[in-house]
Amino acid sequence: MEQILVNLPLFLLIFVRISAFFVTAPLFSYRNIPIMNKILISAALAFFVGFAIEHPLELVVDGTYYLLILKEAMIGACIGLIAMLIFYAVQVAGGFIDFQMGFAIANIVDPQTGAQTPLLGQFFYIFALLFLLSVDGHLLLLDGIFNSYTIIPVDKLFLPFSEGQTAKHVTQSFMTMFIIAFQMSIPVVGSLFLVDIALGIIARTVPQVNVFVVGLPLKIFVSFVALLVSFSVIFSMANYLFKEMFSVMKTLMRLAGGV
Repeated sequence: MEQILVNLPLFLLIFVRISAFFVTAPLFSYRNIPIMNKILISAALAFFVGFAIEHPLELVVDGTYYLLILKEAMIGACIGLIAMLIFYAVQVAGGFIDFQMGFAIANIVDPQTGAQTPLLGQFFYIFALLFLLSVDGHLLLLDGIFNSYTIIPVDKLFLPFSEGQTAKHVTQSFMTMFIIAFQMSIPVVGSLFLVDIALGIIARTVPQVNVFVVGLPLKIFVSFVALLVSFSVIFSMANYLFKEMFSVMKTLMRLAGGV
């Protein structure tokens, strides 16, 4: 207990980074988890991390220390946000499919964020969460925030950000999100594009057929069949998504720490 009181400024800095990470990171930031539980888990992790990392020589509570608190909050939030950015690719993929299916007007409210999301986007999102838990991805996220203390020390106030490479990395991560979303949705979107071409040909050759009445049920049926057939592709893309998410987190930490 005496050691904890002596190193209380250090534990507070660690607690701030982990708490900020829990605010923005996938799975840990959801509203279903009570705030008190998040605080207790953050405090417990900060307690163990404080004994595992190399302690700074001296931490004095002064004006610089308050700047360190702001820096820790920014680092934790940025690491969680960049991971969440890649994770949102599954919702973007569902949005692409819903737009082609005609489900774009049937959005639902996501209970985790309170925002409106597409139907298949929410389905893909829940599927990705379950897949993340099945491969122990939540433990890898915690391992990532733990390793951040070796790359970005808590007593280091100035962050070089690799001379502007961090902004370039965030932009590339944003582009990667859309690339992954397109790759996940291309089997269904491509099938619906062929259906639209077929309906257009039928409308020109057989004007008596009301393609607006026949087209929507047909596109929904083709979409579900294409989803069933392409589930193996979605699984492989989800696996690639998680690898890319952890790689983006690690690269961001290295750039922020100037490693």
